[in-house]
Amino acid sequence: MSTRCSIRAIWIVNSQDAIVFSRRFPTVEKKWRSACAREADSLQNNGYNLQHMLPSDLEFASAFSDRKRREGSAQGFGIRLPQSTRGSDSWVDDPITRHIISLSITGKDGETESLAWPLILHVKGGYYIIILPLVLPQQLKLYEKLHGRADCGSSGLEENNLSALLFNLPCITGAVMVAHTIGDIITGDSLDTEVISSSSSVGGLLDSITGSIGISGISARAKPIAAPATASSTLGASAVSVATDGSRNTSRPIDKDALYTFISSSIPFGTPLDLNFSNVSAIKTQGFSSSELPPIELKQPAWKPYLYKGKQRILFTIHETINAAMYDREEISDSISISGQVNCRADLEGLPDVSLPLSGLKNARVEILSFHHCVQASGHGDDKQSIMFSPPVGNFALMYYQGLCVSDPPVKGFYQLSMVSEDEGAFLFKLRLMEGYRAPFSMEFCTVLMPFPHRRVASFDGNPSTGTVSMTEHFMEWKIVTTGRGITGRSIEVTFSGTIKFHPRTTQRGFSLPRFSRDIIEEDSDIEEDAYNNALNMEENLMEKMSKELESVDLEEPFCWEAYNYAKVSFKILGGTLSEMSIDSKSVSIYPAVKAPIELSMQASSGDYILWNTLGRCPSAISPKVQ
Repeated sequence: MSTRCSIRAIWIVNSQDAIVFSRRFPTVEKKWRSACAREADSLQNNGYNLQHMLPSDLEFASAFSDRKRREGSAQGFGIRLPQSTRGSDSWVDDPITRHIISLSITGKDGETESLAWPLILHVKGGYYIIILPLVLPQQLKLYEKLHGRADCGSSGLEENNLSALLFNLPCITGAVMVAHTIGDIITGDSLDTEVISSSSSVGGLLDSITGSIGISGISARAKPIAAPATASSTLGASAVSVATDGSRNTSRPIDKDALYTFISSSIPFGTPLDLNFSNVSAIKTQGFSSSELPPIELKQPAWKPYLYKGKQRILFTIHETINAAMYDREEISDSISISGQVNCRADLEGLPDVSLPLSGLKNARVEILSFHHCVQASGHGDDKQSIMFSPPVGNFALMYYQGLCVSDPPVKGFYQLSMVSEDEGAFLFKLRLMEGYRAPFSMEFCTVLMPFPHRRVASFDGNPSTGTVSMTEHFMEWKIVTTGRGITGRSIEVTFSGTIKFHPRTTQRGFSLPRFSRDIIEEDSDIEEDAYNNALNMEENLMEKMSKELESVDLEEPFCWEAYNYAKVSFKILGGTLSEMSIDSKSVSIYPAVKAPIELSMQASSGDYILWNTLGRCPSAISPKVQ
């Protein structure tokens, strides 16, 4: 049997446990039956009964509904609870069973049961996308033996645990990518690599998850989650909103025609070939013509199934994300790192090769450098990296890298918070923005968030030197620079001091519900009171496991325990990169030569940019002792 990914069946279930779409692949099912026939004698001698037929939609929906009731939610908790039954996913005691589940299928006679595994479960837009990839009968048999053992958890077995079994199943990765792509199609979302044109906005062609299932590609960058906006209503217990794929919102109707077109084109006969939905849509719209055929001496690459026709141009965008932990302490050094990617859109006719030099590698001290699979050659110099590639159609990520911040951090300073009483604290911010940055660098916006997940904010007193302040029940937000009033070619120093008052504690503080448990409850609308009780029982189970090794701590917000508090900075900078990585647009060459304008835009934004409280405790890595 081939080791590449093959899909036996696809199901899409709505929040009412009704199957709204299903697709089976007879060619792959024939492979499964042949494999079962070859192993029939040895398996039956060991008392093992294989399911030769896929379940009907009615049988599958019934089994999925039963699992939801048994596990407490559609995805379950992935951790063994006191009420977990032997053979259930939670019994396996591994969080991965929230995404790779099993179903016990009851036959038409009401007595025969068989196991369907591994089922990839992806929740998106109120729908459950479930993919069943093809595995060997021996692997299914191994899982059936594993998930019924008392010590089947990953911590209980050194060998033959679930992680080791899944590691030997590359089809799992392919099935996960298929599920995510289908989820994007049915919800209308796109994972577009961000390519910005200075003259006009670029159309949103859907970039593929990998470009090609058979070649190690680069995933598209997900759209960033917007910073929490000021709201008059109170928020929940967490200061930062969590983006989930739950079914709380009303499900939009599925475009079955688009799904059938995608599956028949991208997954012919059950084997994923190209998960690029933009290619499938373009081929359906434009089709193929004899005029689009490349010259005989040129080989058309797999990532460019059709040739572009139209106005020619090349757009490059360098986008960097800076992560920082600022301590303002002599004994702890600040930690600053940059991760970046070069996105490209090459609207070029034919099959040209594009070559360009990357400059600034020496100053940036690039540690990790990876390329899209369309890159054909790479020559490394002291401070330059020349690459040549045959670009695919549409937007794609040409390169990923990690480096260091060459200049001073764009936001530096300190944050201090001291509790003067049980319910009142005094705080101080002193920050300097864009010091050392000159035009064309400009800061589009800058916001500081002070989260208090364990206390309810009653009021605050204080006025910042610049900007506005707003508060909700569990955080304060200081907008220093707002969009439309950016900082260009200069630096500013801002301060904000004052006091903050909290509502008195009404009960003695105990262990709160783990954050990931609360996310699960928000994620699945089908959870009711019994699921909440399951989460509480899971918390007790976790505490029991941790009590032998760790002190009792609150699991809700690991970076906001008793003495841990911080402020998070969000910003966006246009006009350049912080690592000094750049592309000389005048040095970009195209062969065969064509007249195509080349545009370059650069920007940097904050990732986890943390200001730890100077007056409190803070987590940090311990430097190894020099012998």
